[in-house]
Amino acid sequence: MIDLTILLSIFDAASFFDWFVGHANYWFVFIFMAIESSFIPFPSELVVPPAAYLACTAGDHADMNIYIVILVATAGALVGSLVNYFLALWLGRPIVYAFANSRFGHACLIDEAKVQKAEEYFDKHGNISTFIGRFIPAVRQLISIPAGLARMNLGSFCLYTSLGAGIWNAILAFLGYWLAKTVDLAHLRETIEEYNHYLTYAGLAIGVICLGIILYNAFKPKTQAKA
Repeated sequence: MIDLTILLSIFDAASFFDWFVGHANYWFVFIFMAIESSFIPFPSELVVPPAAYLACTAGDHADMNIYIVILVATAGALVGSLVNYFLALWLGRPIVYAFANSRFGHACLIDEAKVQKAEEYFDKHGNISTFIGRFIPAVRQLISIPAGLARMNLGSFCLYTSLGAGIWNAILAFLGYWLAKTVDLAHLRETIEEYNHYLTYAGLAIGVICLGIILYNAFKPKTQAKA
């Protein structure tokens, strides 16, 4: 079980990391990745890389498998995202529409028709927005909220969230795999922190590349059909 001291240590990265390395299992990977993807800010870099590291080294956690770590982490990310999705759907939508229909909302040039138009836009472009958002720091936890507000198709939301989270978790797991071959456990946390900004750049780069491909396909000249 997770006691209060561990929950408090979430806000102390060093203490949490040391605890997690000593107690890592699939359940904890799932739980903390669900937290990471919900409305509680929590870095996935403290969970997946050390779990993958432990899965690739001999010892008490040698029974863990790096591929299962990726799957479990992705499942946790999906569950956490669904929390945000349904909170936005059940609580956020009534608040947004109440604001749009209020005098203050009208004074801000917002009305129900504009909200519905925004929902229609996200319905058309929400799939790729949800996918790309999983790679961008700070956006990963928040992209589920507009999806819920816009009533994005639940199946599509789960699919693109899982794809994006799965790729990101695979990148984190690969880092853990590589560190298992090059770094001893005593220096693992410092090394992960050292590479953390590279992970941020990698996430932003993947998002930009995906967006660039989408824009290219959207605006490239259409070829004339042969007669």
